[in-house]
Amino acid sequence: IFGEKAREVRDTSLKVPHGESGKVIGIRVFSRDDDDDLPAGVNELVRVYVAQKRKISDGDKLAGRHGNKGVIGKILPAEDMPFLPDGTPVDVILNTHGVPRRMNIGQILETHLGWVAKTGWNIEGNPEWAQNLPEDLQSAPADTRTATPVFDGAREEELTGLLSSTLPNRDGEVMVDGDGKARLFDGRSGEPFPYPVTVGYMYILKLHH
Repeated sequence: IFGEKAREVRDTSLKVPHGESGKVIGIRVFSRDDDDDLPAGVNELVRVYVAQKRKISDGDKLAGRHGNKGVIGKILPAEDMPFLPDGTPVDVILNTHGVPRRMNIGQILETHLGWVAKTGWNIEGNPEWAQNLPEDLQSAPADTRTATPVFDGAREEELTGLLSSTLPNRDGEVMVDGDGKARLFDGRSGEPFPYPVTVGYMYILKLHH
């Protein structure tokens, strides 16, 4: 647009507010010609979805892959979180009532298998529980990617055996026993908790709701 007509044109583009940023993740166009329900006087509507990456905060909702979900009650510094005997702090503490309430035992299986895959394992001898495991799974290094079939996955005795066969850390210590539990210490007082606690790795995602 040049010359005199340029003065008659006004930029009415809708912009992201000053100081805000994000990534466009979707655009939807609504039109009265397509029988979309629009306000009076509006013939066409364009809706742009902008996603922002931000830090997680109190009150946000988290979810796993087994229907397990919950609200963040408190965010603590890493040094105040419970830690393993080797000093590794846990990232998330889940309410134990979430398992019997929903009866989704899959989250426990994922926690155990996640720990086994993270630490690696080495099965010594030829135990009975390992008869159905392929030969190439008799041992595996740390950070091994694993998968288990739905409804036909690892059995209880296989889980117990693998947990008992996990590789030690660099100090020669095995953090988790055959039950998948570890000795945790209070991050504030340094005192051990009275009972062993289930520790492992699992996917936890921000729930969009």
